[in-house]
Amino acid sequence: MDPINFEKAHSQYAHKTQKHMKNPINFEKVRSQYAFSQKRGLHFIMASVVIWILIAIIHATSLPIETKDLLTFCCACPLMPLAWAFSKVLKVTFSDKGNPLSSLGMVLSCAQIPYLLIVMWGMSSVPELMVMLFAMVFGAHLLPFGWFYRSGAYYVMSGVIPVGALLLGLLTSPLVLSLAMIGVEGIFCLLLYLECRKSPVSSKGQGTGER
Repeated sequence: MDPINFEKAHSQYAHKTQKHMKNPINFEKVRSQYAFSQKRGLHFIMASVVIWILIAIIHATSLPIETKDLLTFCCACPLMPLAWAFSKVLKVTFSDKGNPLSSLGMVLSCAQIPYLLIVMWGMSSVPELMVMLFAMVFGAHLLPFGWFYRSGAYYVMSGVIPVGALLLGLLTSPLVLSLAMIGVEGIFCLLLYLECRKSPVSSKGQGTGER
């Protein structure tokens, strides 16, 4: 590299570094802004209610259990389109590209994908418990979103859903479990709505719901 250009590049880098040090990113503020713009992920939970309704309808039929399980697995496919549709209703910015934490939300959502292998194993080995495993994976993956969205509801549901699904899955039928999940997800939506109303996180990163 030419010495003159090298000096210029070094000067520009030093200037940007000094500017960044004077104005560091306020991580808590950015997290608050994302929770505010996403309404704590309410549109995704509303979409999951629709998915569990579909699962309940499937297991109310007289189809073979293997067919029911396959269709149940397929019910997860419309999650993103449904969440996008609900985001329009709630006036939520579905993809907040201006916030650096937007990609982290996607990573947390995709973290459950490897555990779906357990669900796939259940489809072939214990088909009667496939819905139970599906519900447990869904519930467990909510845990980090409690921190991400500053929401106590996510922390509570990340424990209630897996434990409840385990008990209902072992003691009752997939249909009963599916109906119970509809009710739980409905309560979940209500809790998130109340959180957004009672303790809103402002777009400036300040709010009464900081955790």
